[in-house]
Amino acid sequence: MNPLQAFRSQLGKLRRLAQPYFLPVEDTSAWQFLLLIVALITVVVGSTLLLLSGVVAASGALIPELQARFLPGVPQQVNAIWASPAGPVVMVLFVAGLICFGALRSKLRQGRWLPWLLMGLITLLILVINGINVGISFIARNIENALVAYQVEQFWEIVAIYAFCLVLALPVRAILTYLNKWIGLLWREWLSGRLLSRYLSGRAYYVLNPNDEMAEEIDNPDQRISDDAKEFTRTSVEVLVEVAYALLTFSSFILVLWSISSSLAVYLLLYSVLGTAIVVYASRKLVALNYGQLRLEADFRYGLVHIRDNAESIAFYRGEQQEGREASRRLKGVISNYNKLIVWEALIGVIQRSYDYFSRFLPWLIIAPIYFAKDVDFGVFGQAGIAFSQVLSSVSYIVNNIDRLAAFSASISRLEGFQGKVDAISRSEAQRDLLADEASAASRSLVVRHVDLVPPQSDRRLIHDLSLEVGTNQRVLVVGPSGCGKTSFLRLVSGLWPPAAGEVERPPVSELLFIPQKPYMLLGSLREQLCYPQDPQRFSDEHLRSVLEEVRLGALVQRYPDFDIKQDWPRLLSLGEQQRLAFARLLLNSPRFVVLDEATSALDVSTEQHLYALLTQREMAFVSVGHRPTLKAFHNLVLELDGLGGWKLMPATSYTFNSGV
Repeated sequence: MNPLQAFRSQLGKLRRLAQPYFLPVEDTSAWQFLLLIVALITVVVGSTLLLLSGVVAASGALIPELQARFLPGVPQQVNAIWASPAGPVVMVLFVAGLICFGALRSKLRQGRWLPWLLMGLITLLILVINGINVGISFIARNIENALVAYQVEQFWEIVAIYAFCLVLALPVRAILTYLNKWIGLLWREWLSGRLLSRYLSGRAYYVLNPNDEMAEEIDNPDQRISDDAKEFTRTSVEVLVEVAYALLTFSSFILVLWSISSSLAVYLLLYSVLGTAIVVYASRKLVALNYGQLRLEADFRYGLVHIRDNAESIAFYRGEQQEGREASRRLKGVISNYNKLIVWEALIGVIQRSYDYFSRFLPWLIIAPIYFAKDVDFGVFGQAGIAFSQVLSSVSYIVNNIDRLAAFSASISRLEGFQGKVDAISRSEAQRDLLADEASAASRSLVVRHVDLVPPQSDRRLIHDLSLEVGTNQRVLVVGPSGCGKTSFLRLVSGLWPPAAGEVERPPVSELLFIPQKPYMLLGSLREQLCYPQDPQRFSDEHLRSVLEEVRLGALVQRYPDFDIKQDWPRLLSLGEQQRLAFARLLLNSPRFVVLDEATSALDVSTEQHLYALLTQREMAFVSVGHRPTLKAFHNLVLELDGLGGWKLMPATSYTFNSGV
């Protein structure tokens, strides 16, 4: 991909990430988005002209002495604008911009008008700051001329005007900074919420494999939703404001510079184009290195979180050395890549400093001859220096910020890649769920017809041509050697995995519940643990206590009588207590079909029999995986898998457990 294609690709990714906050992408085009941006600029420029005209008229009528002192020449400039074609043209564009926003007002619902309003205010403040800076350049010129001419009274008058400009600029700067951060915060809240919603829809969080270091597409979704979204929104606002400021600064001061010396303006433009081209060419490696650094930092952080989450198991195994080696391996990757990154940043820094140093000679080389020829006064030196530095800063934006832009480009690629992958998964899973829901609407049983089971991203066939029906009050025990596909079969019947061939009919989602060997403990209160995924307010405290007593967790009620208490439940509860809590959750949800993956492995035989008896009393149908012979008494059928595609289905009474199961 050549540089132009890469640039267009990044612009496309940036649009897909940025536009939805300002304008929905589903029923609008990129041209409409661009049109609204242009319309915003015309509305702000028109508003600025009207506001300035109002200030001049009001100050002239109410405080003419102060206007003459602190706004010298401004009324004349405003009158000149209205007398020239520029004034009417600005007003026509102003009205046209308002019409554009009016025509697309239906697209700006759901709070999308707010970011446009804030961006309009930010652009207005940039114009104000820019106008003050242009005025300061003329003030600096007059100050130096007054000093050279020993004009004491005029000097102090000009200094007073300069102080007035500074007093005016400070609050404007403060408000501009606040608005920049505020819109970035609002955008982050919206974007993170949008990504999180899509990540949790269509089981995208399950389909993605965030822990596979060899994955080519998506790694560390948690970092992309939190850190990458934060950096993207913050940097986007900063870059947008800085680019707008640079363009306005260039437009204003290039005229000042051109009025002093057209040769200096031309040489400056040629110098900046050459410097930008050199820096962009030299910094292409930075994007790839920054992308890799984000991934490696996230992998290292995940390794540390893994140690924290499994602290007790590591302590039992005395596995500190091995965990230290793995963490050190990940850290070494971070350091190695960052070492390459700082080498390239140092090289780019040398180019940037050279570009800055050599640029300081240009004003002297161009202005000195015309000054010695007495074609300009001494104050032109100061004004030329200010104008030159402002224009140079604006046209050198890429040169001065190439490292930050490279990191920004990497975050765009990571975040847009994540968004695109999640959206694709959501659409695919939504279509599959729609077909499954249509089939389950008419199904009152769990039916497997001529199914082949092949795990995702694998070519190993675990089950071939299996047909099975689990109706009301039927209970199937799945057995077989370790690794034969028992849990994989449960994922299939639960709807997490699609069949490689054949079809599966399931009851509605509300009537089917899966209980894994290690129950899921969410971040929340005891009440939320028990009621998950139902609304916690659906059940009374008495109901919750009764269910806990049924599953022999009465001691838990005594330890935590307040169901709204929040604790680190996976750490506080043993695996056996967690499994009994999962059965309490099952009783509260009361599905017609249950899928149990060794859900009683940490319980004694007596408690296991008691819990299965509860399911039987409630006439629930279930499919379970287990290794204890005592489980056979609670099942009608036994499905034996061999892991090679073969299977046997037989009555439970005729099955005999052996050492291979």
